[in-house]
Amino acid sequence: MKNNALPHDLRIAIVHEWFTTIAGSEKVIEQLLKVFPSADIFAVIADPEVVQNSGFLAGKKLTTSFIQKLPGAQKHFRNYLLLMPLAVEQFDLSSYDVVISSAHAVSKGVLTGPDQLHLSYVHSPIRYAWDLQHQYLRESGLTSGAKSWLVRWMLHKIRIWDYRTSAGVDQFVANSQFIARRIRKVYRREAEVIYPPVDVTSFELCEDKDEYYLAASRLVPYKRMDLIVKAFAKMPHRKLVVVGDGPEMQKLRGFATPNIELCGYQPFEQLKSKMQRAKAFVFAAEEDFGITPVEAQACGTPVIAFGKGGALETVVETGSELQATGVFFEEQTESSLISAVERFESLPFRVQPMVCRKNAERFSEERFRTDFEQLVTDRWKKLESEIRQPTINF
Repeated sequence: MKNNALPHDLRIAIVHEWFTTIAGSEKVIEQLLKVFPSADIFAVIADPEVVQNSGFLAGKKLTTSFIQKLPGAQKHFRNYLLLMPLAVEQFDLSSYDVVISSAHAVSKGVLTGPDQLHLSYVHSPIRYAWDLQHQYLRESGLTSGAKSWLVRWMLHKIRIWDYRTSAGVDQFVANSQFIARRIRKVYRREAEVIYPPVDVTSFELCEDKDEYYLAASRLVPYKRMDLIVKAFAKMPHRKLVVVGDGPEMQKLRGFATPNIELCGYQPFEQLKSKMQRAKAFVFAAEEDFGITPVEAQACGTPVIAFGKGGALETVVETGSELQATGVFFEEQTESSLISAVERFESLPFRVQPMVCRKNAERFSEERFRTDFEQLVTDRWKKLESEIRQPTINF
């Protein structure tokens, strides 16, 4: 049962890495501000245009770091990564009771005291500094040479700082069980899991499906859209529709065959319509959570997903039509995906759109707000009790 025991005069600060676009982590901030509307916001850097156009940030008290004023920071803020730990440590949060950091890079490193509650909602420990360092170096063309060693040294320093500052977090909150395992591996800490908010109300259920598969994403390497296109090129009797744009577009055009339609960027209503009518949504990335498979299921559309990462927690593969919402493929290979498509086609039952919809509703915005408010309430009451009644050892 929801417990509204937080004092009305509780001072809350929300710390985010950067506001340079509105994506998944920014949607978390939007929902946190609905739970804690009087919270003040801190960020390493914020694009004034993004802030103004966001709607939920306009009019809020937003404090940025010294990096905001450095040359070129608005467009090339990642060049200042080595300065960001210092930047977040300069935020004076001493007047706040509760600090909530939204972290995938440095925000959890803010300084707090023993009578302050610091919860860190972790989208992921710094991917490119920990287990994905070597993948990052390969994709950036930094496997050798002087610049490679400079970057490796920088990431080494970031890892030391990142681990040290984990001790300043009172409660880790992971956006999936997958990320909770990463937190345990990197910081040796346990994390509560609160799945991120998905706007399932904007994706209406559609029972009628057409004879095409859909893939939708930014066309960047780690999304593995090339894998999907190559696989369907080997299945000329199955239609694939691809929505999205990005640096991989030209490469995909080279792989595409007549059964594959590359639509490029599509407005939201067009994307939603295609998602509602698709026979299945195909998802080949290893994501920490992965919002689009949930959006597809909200439309009543089954998902064929790579069986690793957050998809294992959002897609249900089972032999029962009362629970199944899709199927997995075990390897990021064309043959594995083709086998999954064939397995989907040969299921002894039709995956039910309403089952998909009900599964998606587990990840609603309302559920996120309720769970997060309850966690903050419980942890604050516990800390308050410790402050008022300290343990005395004789």
